Amino acid sequence: MNILKPRNIQSEALRNKHLCDLLEDEKINFCNFEKEKYDDLNLYEIEFEHCRFSGISLQNGELEKLSFSDVIFEQCNFSNTQFLSSSFIRCEFNNCKISGCSFAENRLLNVTFSDTNAGYLNLSLASIENILFKNTALKNSYFQESKIKNIYFENADLTQANFFKTSLKGVDLSSSKIEGIVISAEDIKGAVIDSSQAVDLLYLLGVKLKF
Repeated sequence: MNILKPRNIQSEALRNKHLCDLLEDEKINFCNFEKEKYDDLNLYEIEFEHCRFSGISLQNGELEKLSFSDVIFEQCNFSNTQFLSSSFIRCEFNNCKISGCSFAENRLLNVTFSDTNAGYLNLSLASIENILFKNTALKNSYFQESKIKNIYFENADLTQANFFKTSLKGVDLSSSKIEGIVISAEDIKGAVIDSSQAVDLLYLLGVKLKF
């Protein structure tokens, strides 16, 4: 696993800034956003580089054409927010809540999700490379027609997650929960599972267990 971490983020070197003051087409460098709360906030075409978001609550928002490079999100709540045509490069989500959040058709490269609630997360048609989901709840999440390369699940909860036309060949699921996972036999082919998880995939063979 070789996931690059955010670079050049030292708290003492960051300037404090507020989301409500941002302008369209603005480029934000070396800034700290802390303890702000907004509902239905819309942001458009803004670049964030070497920034930290801490204790930010931004729910039901629409964030379009945003780019995040070398950014850390800590204890943030982006529930039911839509990220449209956006990108995340060398980013970390630590102890965040992104349930119901949409990253559909976004680009994610070298991103870590740790101890995060990501139920109903939508990653359909997204380009996902070098991604780690660690101790993260992904119940009922959507990976439909996603382009995946080097994706890692460590103690993730993939209960009833939907992998439609998304191949998990070579992906290790052995430490994660996969009860009710929605996937085809073709897309699960080549994935690594624990022997106890085999029962969760028997439906793909059209058989039932008799106890």
